[in-house]
Amino acid sequence: MIWQSPVRLWLLLGVLALAAAYLVAQRRRSRYAVRFTNLRLLDRVAPQRPTWRRHLPAGLFLAMLALLVVGFARPTAEVRVPRERATVMVAVDVSTSMLATDVEPDRLSAAKKAARRFVDGLPGEFNVGLVAFAGSAAVLVPPSTDREALHDGIERLAEGVTGVQGTAIGEAISTSLGAVQALDEKAATQPPPARIILLSDGANTSGMDPMEAAAAAVAVEVPVHTISFGTPSGFVDRGGRPIQVPVDGETLQAVAEETGGGFHQAGTSDELRAVYEDIGSSVGWRTMRQDVSARFIGLGLVFAMGAAFGSMRWFSRLP
Repeated sequence: MIWQSPVRLWLLLGVLALAAAYLVAQRRRSRYAVRFTNLRLLDRVAPQRPTWRRHLPAGLFLAMLALLVVGFARPTAEVRVPRERATVMVAVDVSTSMLATDVEPDRLSAAKKAARRFVDGLPGEFNVGLVAFAGSAAVLVPPSTDREALHDGIERLAEGVTGVQGTAIGEAISTSLGAVQALDEKAATQPPPARIILLSDGANTSGMDPMEAAAAAVAVEVPVHTISFGTPSGFVDRGGRPIQVPVDGETLQAVAEETGGGFHQAGTSDELRAVYEDIGSSVGWRTMRQDVSARFIGLGLVFAMGAAFGSMRWFSRLP
């Protein structure tokens, strides 16, 4: 923590002086009480002598003064704030292999549930869009702050929604970049800070070369975070015949490394949720130094109200 007016902290010496004066006054009061030798009469005059309650209002009052002094010194701290026009594109693989049941109830259903939790955990001012891809890619929901539309789009994620089978990772990246560049009128000349979160279970089988799409993402400074979702034992049933669809994250890792994003692996629903939480804590934020004096002043006012309440409640007077 850095202080903008550190010299004002010297006022804390005044608070310490008041605390010392209070302790001295209490010691004198104790000596006067000892001189009152008729203890039976003392019990009749003051049958219920306050103990800790007698000191609580004074303690709260001194704490209030200390907090107000700290706030007066204008402390600053580094805080995370959402980036202006921050945009997150979520791209989800909807190819046939995503119906494998190695992840309960299946890869695609688990991915949809985790995606809903992810977008709900992002700040409301973030623009979030959704891309579905298999053999081709399509924008289901353009980036916006409309979370209801996003929930509807996630619900529509299903095998065949793009009309072509396969796994077009490069097309998913390119389509996501196009959605970012069409965010608003300023996007062409002032691109928004953006991230792409891409989930798939296999290698690229069609469309644009993923590394070519990754180079395009690097050119506009859009990191691509990739998630390899599934297990080596995954399979889908086609006409009673099991077809092996093991997870393959090699391409996804290469894309993430090329664009400066993160590569993650998840083999269960819980692991996928943890991955999304980890990504959500880093995308769309910037760290800046802000004045946090209001925190100390606000807490000091709470202590002041506590001191006033205690004094009026137990002693029928203000401190």
